[in-house]
Amino acid sequence: MFNYSSPEKLMSAALQVSVLSLMSDHGPDFADGDYPEHGPSCEAPDDLRVRRREVEAKNLAALVLRCAGGDRGSFAALYDATNARIYGMVLRILRNPAFSEETMQEIYLEIWNSAGQFDPSRGSPMAWMATLAHRRAIDRVRSEQASRTRDSTYHAQSRTTDHDVVAETVADSMEAAVVVRCLETLTLKQREAINIAYYQGLSYREVADQLRTSLPTIKSRIRDGLIGLQKCLGVTR
Repeated sequence: MFNYSSPEKLMSAALQVSVLSLMSDHGPDFADGDYPEHGPSCEAPDDLRVRRREVEAKNLAALVLRCAGGDRGSFAALYDATNARIYGMVLRILRNPAFSEETMQEIYLEIWNSAGQFDPSRGSPMAWMATLAHRRAIDRVRSEQASRTRDSTYHAQSRTTDHDVVAETVADSMEAAVVVRCLETLTLKQREAINIAYYQGLSYREVADQLRTSLPTIKSRIRDGLIGLQKCLGVTR
């Protein structure tokens, strides 16, 4: 026996047999020699099916209405009577057993929570539940599609970012190469003073001390060298 202490436990337990229920063909269970005789007083097969559907609809409607009042036993009976058909419909839409089982949980929780909104005068209980199930299944399809789109967009952006990083690195390298070529156009003393000042981060005074040259001369060499670099690089003030 399943433990029907909560809708969640009920659905988790009964889902384990829903696929088997789909595969079985439930018909009237007669003992040998106990089949009804067909005669003028017997109902036609079509009339009998219609009557059975009417009886089932009446019983399911009563279960739904009792669910609206919080009757967990009625919910268990409703689930047992309908889950195979609902699962079959959901599986045809999602085509994934795992997604279908998760969606079944959501569907029957919605049925439990919205049972008070069911109106027997507007349709049968199965039609009402099938509508809820169909909407949930379609929502799941859209959610999965949106998730795949987000993943594809993320990967595409990641690849673009990688490409941009490479492009920036190449551009930096090219700029550095241009600067090196322009440095070659300066005099040896100008290039030496600029290299020490900017690549070693020394002040004019420290450059002058290291090269054992007067401070005004160092300032002049660096100033003239920078003017030469600006012309070579095409930089204008």
